[in-house]
Order: sequence, then structure tokens, then C-alpha cells
Amino acid sequence: MAEISAALVKQLRDKTGAGMMECKAALLEANGNMDEAVTLLRKRGLAQAAKRAGRATAQGLIGSYIHLGGRIGVLVEVNCESDFVARTDDFGNLVREIGMHIAAADPKWVRREDVPAEAIEREKGIYRAQMEKENKPAHVMDKIIEGKLGSFYSQFVLLDQPSIRDGSVSISQLVAQASAKTGENIQVNRFVRFRVGETSE
Repeated sequence: MAEISAALVKQLRDKTGAGMMECKAALLEANGNMDEAVTLLRKRGLAQAAKRAGRATAQGLIGSYIHLGGRIGVLVEVNCESDFVARTDDFGNLVREIGMHIAAADPKWVRREDVPAEAIEREKGIYRAQMEKENKPAHVMDKIIEGKLGSFYSQFVLLDQPSIRDGSVSISQLVAQASAKTGENIQVNRFVRFRVGETSE
């Protein structure tokens, strides 16, 4: 078994924000491989975040982000469980990161459940029309349509979108990592994105 040095544990902690004991355990399990240890911690963080998801989030921040020399603005509300976490720099940075992402990626909804049923049905209709001439069985077409819907969600749903800073991580994963680091349930509640010259609906 690989010898796990304190320096290696500290390096993993700096990279992930996980606790020292969690980092050491992950490195031992990964036989000292840093990338494998990061993956293990991310998986555990996501699992723990899922357990916390039902807890009330009555605190948080409304963050603002102004982009392109004042031409695009974003307001985003991110909630957590305690005022203590809401006042930390890490939480503030997460809110800013999400605001910056919204400015650049222009999502339409926060989560999949927010997408109106008619928008989903419209997309499904388009996909069916595209495949009409392919004579595929209905169950095969349904699977293809579900796959295409996943692509639709990753384009227009904030939590499904890949981060503009690191395309290998989705916004929901960023939130789950912050949740794992703080030990609190963190939720993106709502956002508004507006551009100079746009009229309100």
C-alpha cells in the first residue's frame, strides 16, 4: 500500500475542500493516485449532497453579476441552511460563479422540473419529425428522443449545463461540491438575466 504523506493529503484537501480524514481515506483507497482520490471524493460528495437535498434552505444570497461592460446583468438567488455559510467567501464565490455562468450561457430554466410541458412536447415533436423517414420501431424512437432531450436540457437548463469554466463539470455538480464542502443543502432558487435594450415580457 502506498505511503500517504501529509503533503499529499494537504494537496488533495486544497483541491477539493474535503476534510483531512476524508482526503487521507480517499488517497489510501486510491493507492496514492491523486486523480482517483478526487473522483472518489466527488462521488461521495454527490451522494452526501443527495441526502441533504430535503433539508430546508431558508438562508442564502442574492448575487448580481454584470457582464460585457454593463450590457448583460444577472440576479441569482442561491439558498443554504444557515446564515453562517451564507456569509462565507466560498459561498459568495459560488454565487458569483453561477451568476457569471448565467450571463455567458443564457439558460432558460433552473431545473428540469421548471421546463413547461408544452416546451418538452414541442421538442419531442421536432425529434419525431426528423426521424419520420427512418422507419425505426417506436421503442427505439422513444430512446433516441430521450437522449436528444438530455442534450436539450444541457443546453437550456442551468443545473444541467456544463460549467463555462470547466466543461467536464455541470452546474449541479458545482453546487453538490459546495454542498459537500459546507455540509449544508445548497439550492439555486431562481435567476433573472437581462440585456441592455431588451424589453420585459
